[in-house]
Amino acid sequence: MTTAAYDFDTPVDRYGTWCVQWDGVADRFPVPDLLPFTISDMDFACAPPVLDALQRRVAHGVFGYTDWRNDDFRGAVRDWFKQRHDTDVDPGSLVYAPSVLNQISQLLRMWTEPGDGVVVHTPTYDGFRKAVDGLGRELRTVPVEDPGLALLEAELARPGARVLLLCSPHNPTGRVWSDAELGGMAALCERYGVAVISDEIHADLTHDGAVHLPWARYARGRWALVTSGTKAFNFPSLSGSYGFVGDPDDHAAFVQRMNTGEGLASPAVLSLTAHIAAYREGAEWLDAVRAYTYENLRYVGERLNEAFPELGWVPPQAGYLAWVDLRAVLGGVGDAVLQRELVERQGVAVMAGGTYGAPGFVRLNVGCPRGKVEVGVEALVRGVRAVRG
Repeated sequence: MTTAAYDFDTPVDRYGTWCVQWDGVADRFPVPDLLPFTISDMDFACAPPVLDALQRRVAHGVFGYTDWRNDDFRGAVRDWFKQRHDTDVDPGSLVYAPSVLNQISQLLRMWTEPGDGVVVHTPTYDGFRKAVDGLGRELRTVPVEDPGLALLEAELARPGARVLLLCSPHNPTGRVWSDAELGGMAALCERYGVAVISDEIHADLTHDGAVHLPWARYARGRWALVTSGTKAFNFPSLSGSYGFVGDPDDHAAFVQRMNTGEGLASPAVLSLTAHIAAYREGAEWLDAVRAYTYENLRYVGERLNEAFPELGWVPPQAGYLAWVDLRAVLGGVGDAVLQRELVERQGVAVMAGGTYGAPGFVRLNVGCPRGKVEVGVEALVRGVRAVRG
């Protein structure tokens, strides 16, 4: 299946490139030669305009210290938000960091103290758990399904709640928050004096019918929006992320922290190059990869529902991660049993739901050629049938 002018069907051999998903699969699953559907990067080459820009920059040959506060980068980000998300952002509030999780950690250090409460939605991206726990803050959870935001309000109102760490769109479920939900969250956080950090790294991977609304539209009180082009355009190993910090004093404090205590004043120049090219010239490729991965997700749904009609699985609103609730078909079989079957007998590595605080689910990365998806889904079907008897 070829989408527009791009061939996403032909596999790219990633072995021997120090790749976490392929070369590093044995670190997480100690069985050789597993087919991985784990780490959330894609098996596709970067957009041609990004590759061209990188090659031109490498040909220059000099890689000295670099300033991210330049008009090319700021303008590309500003225009992307306007064109892609119909949102005006202030380039003057822009910040830069090596990664989204680094930004989150820095902001948590600025806005909280050890023992303070950080509210997240469950299931929860494991990077959030590691960051919050590693900083000695208290992880407080509310379910993604929270009609009327009553459960969220209860957590925000509890003593010690300092930050709502929002994942928008949500990882791992792929949920895109509605205008009413985001507006309600903003009002509640303002009411209870809780800061908001909105991680929007999956924002550019929404599917038709779903509209991502950046937190900058709802900004009240203390807030930050953190994101990166690395997820949608598939260049995470170049590192680099950016964000917007609303309050001028907080913005200055963040930049000062990065320039001094963190020693990170100079960004990776190839990351800046890739971001500018992606945002200026990569929209067509992004639309093609969104369409391709959505068809992969549709295939997952069709095959799983054919094998197990009781699932009734539908693709997520965003992303290329199939978050599948298998509890109705596992009959009480635990994650460990299913994982053993998938790894030891079916030869595939799939993330167990327990990693995100949701036993009985799996997260299957389908940002890859269709042929690989087909192998993975068939292995999952066989694995479920084997363990449930």
